[in-house]
Amino acid sequence: MSEAGYTVAVLGATGAVGNRIIEQLEQSTVPVKALKLLASEKSVGKTLSFNGEAVAVELAEPDAFEGVDIVLASAGGSVSAELAPEAVKRGAVVVDNSSHWRMDERVPLVVPEVNPDALKQHRGIIANPNCSTTQMVVALQPIKEQFGLKQIIVSTYQAASGAGQKAIDEVLDQAQAFIDGQREAMQANVLPVKGDEKHFPLAFNLLPQIDVFEEAGYTHEEYKMIDETKKIMLGDAHAKDIKVTGTAVRVPVMIGHGESVYFEVADHSATRSDIQQAFANGAGVTLQDDPDEQLYPQPLNAEGSRETFVGRVRPDLENEGAFHAWIVSDNLLKGAAWNTVEIAEQLVKDDLVRVPEGVNWD
Repeated sequence: MSEAGYTVAVLGATGAVGNRIIEQLEQSTVPVKALKLLASEKSVGKTLSFNGEAVAVELAEPDAFEGVDIVLASAGGSVSAELAPEAVKRGAVVVDNSSHWRMDERVPLVVPEVNPDALKQHRGIIANPNCSTTQMVVALQPIKEQFGLKQIIVSTYQAASGAGQKAIDEVLDQAQAFIDGQREAMQANVLPVKGDEKHFPLAFNLLPQIDVFEEAGYTHEEYKMIDETKKIMLGDAHAKDIKVTGTAVRVPVMIGHGESVYFEVADHSATRSDIQQAFANGAGVTLQDDPDEQLYPQPLNAEGSRETFVGRVRPDLENEGAFHAWIVSDNLLKGAAWNTVEIAEQLVKDDLVRVPEGVNWD
């Protein structure tokens, strides 16, 4: 890095997460000497603000990465599959938000509060985890460190924004139709999965399907949470040291994922108070847990915050060493934009903004 800082590119700059990446970058410790905003052809020429200055959107193509040091990408799997290697070839380090690279054994899957050391092995591409996985591992990392983790069973309550702006718009239109007494006018074209055969309204409804169904009746989202949790916490998506399973549900909330998490610890001497204190001391975690005052995390209150909020902490009354917790976070920030920028901060801090010699993604 020169004394002036880094040239940073935001790939997918005009999307919901891309916009938030720009906002988080403004507030970050990453020294930005120049910013490039990249998107598809239909967005070329638009301007977005960065630190009070207008920056024009350029076409996302291989040559756009010339001279770039860091790429913060949120443009979808197919775009990342094509352009991330091109950026690395030109000397840029890519932090990617899509699911394309997460399970690639060559690519570290990183949440800075949990496994920052994994960045030391990067080969130019770093993957940002699934939003629901991210908030869960942030919350449970201090539990793992202090008491050991044996098993996790999670049920998610995931916001519409996890499926993009079109999903948000569709839910709002459905809600208005329902309120107007026109239930038959509730159009569904996006959820639960845009490319699937059937679509159902989310307004005033719950959809126990996120992504497509795969073997054993689990959805791809559920497998992502299982495999990603193990890769982040144990360094191996197939590890057996922690048992992980879950059910992913889309709920009619705009922003902010909720998760009901059952977890078993190795240290059976741990009390509810011990577990609460561990959460309270966790990096990036805020404990909101006072039943007498009806204090617990809520998506409306979490929106706009980088923190992961934990409450409803209590022991399981049937299983020794087991506890329950309720975890909430802004899925567009800690689940996506902020975690991406936080990874960039860690790369800068550890002097890892460089592509190792001999790397070839062809």
